[in-house]
Amino acid sequence: MEFTLLLVIIVLALIFDYINGFHDAANAIATVVATKVLSPFQAVVWAAFFNFLAYWVFGFGVADTVAKTANTLEINLVVILAGVIAAIIWNLFTWWQGIPSSSSHTLIGGFAGAAIAHAIAVHGFLKYTIVNGAEIKTAYWYDTVNWYTAGNEGSFPSGVLVIIAFIVLAPLLGTLMSYLISIWLLNASKKSIYPKLFTLSLMILTIWFVASQMIHYDEIKKPRFDSHMWSVVFESHNIKWFLVAFIILSISTFCLIFSSLNLHQSAAWLKKMQLLSSAAFSLGHGGNDSQKVMGIIAAAVTVYIHTSGIAQESLPHWLDVVLPNEDGDFRMPEWIPLACYSAIAAGTLSGGWKIVKTMGSKITKVTSFEGVAAETAGALTLYFTEHFKVPVSTTHTITGSIIGVGMTKRVSAVRWGVTVSLLWAWVLTIPISALLAALIYYALSLFL
Repeated sequence: MEFTLLLVIIVLALIFDYINGFHDAANAIATVVATKVLSPFQAVVWAAFFNFLAYWVFGFGVADTVAKTANTLEINLVVILAGVIAAIIWNLFTWWQGIPSSSSHTLIGGFAGAAIAHAIAVHGFLKYTIVNGAEIKTAYWYDTVNWYTAGNEGSFPSGVLVIIAFIVLAPLLGTLMSYLISIWLLNASKKSIYPKLFTLSLMILTIWFVASQMIHYDEIKKPRFDSHMWSVVFESHNIKWFLVAFIILSISTFCLIFSSLNLHQSAAWLKKMQLLSSAAFSLGHGGNDSQKVMGIIAAAVTVYIHTSGIAQESLPHWLDVVLPNEDGDFRMPEWIPLACYSAIAAGTLSGGWKIVKTMGSKITKVTSFEGVAAETAGALTLYFTEHFKVPVSTTHTITGSIIGVGMTKRVSAVRWGVTVSLLWAWVLTIPISALLAALIYYALSLFL
């Protein structure tokens, strides 16, 4: 029974990943479709390709954060099943209504809501005792969820409260970054030496910063190649920073020649730049959102080990999952990330045209100029939040980025009525998903 439940959860998690792909396809392709850089079909193929390519770029930090949303020693597989079902229902509903809500927050809200429902069903509202090896501590129903965990030295804190904070922070970061990129591009179009000096300074600063973030060969735990150079170049952590440098240096190079181009030439260059920026955002989308499903599958395997009493050594090889711990031990079979990245890429190929319309035209009128600024800002925001292992919403991020470029024209260029409606969807996603998951948990518990 337990093993069957585990298989059902894995299948449903991959279905959710597929739905996530077509639900969030609009995030990456709305602006390139709206500006007619690519046809809708070309855009989804482009985005899907880079969704899958993220497999070789990103690690498993976000997956670890999602897996630890709830205490896996205190829940059962029905909790995870209820959370995934609730996330699928809310995602399909918002897609049907054309609402660009967050698939990430749907999944986390569902997981947390079902975990709380389970704790209340088992322990009520009274305090109870948790025994973990030699450690004994008192807990309440709300302690089942990891609300906040301080980070180790030099690392970022984690927990549901941090994720909730980024409901506000992610779009704000996207807005600020896209606004600054837009101002930078606007000034670069002028025939003045000062924007060029600023651009050159930024290029030097970028090279210095990215070089300081590189992991050297002796720091790589599992080198991919015998060659020191290729092992360093293809280390996933390093690839991500190479991409950050490539994005910033590409835009910087364009800024250096922008003022010498006529209107037709600058429009042609901006369309080429938009291909780069949409690819960068699709890469961030794949890396961020696929990891959330990896985290759910990893949590399900961990719960299965705990509730079934099976020894880790007795697990079949394809289920040999160990979440990162204090000893630095971590394992995840290759099929899990491959399946997750394949599912989200396949979902993106299916498109999501209702949300494309909202993201590409209803918030503000988007040109190639705005598209480059918004997608670049969104991509950089996703890369930096992934670096800090924070699962953020790609929907919130790109929406904030589109708002930022709209504000460079004038504040009234942003259709704030549409934006306020989106904000309501963002705020309500976690509590509605949590409540829905709790109800589904109680219904499933009658039969399972």
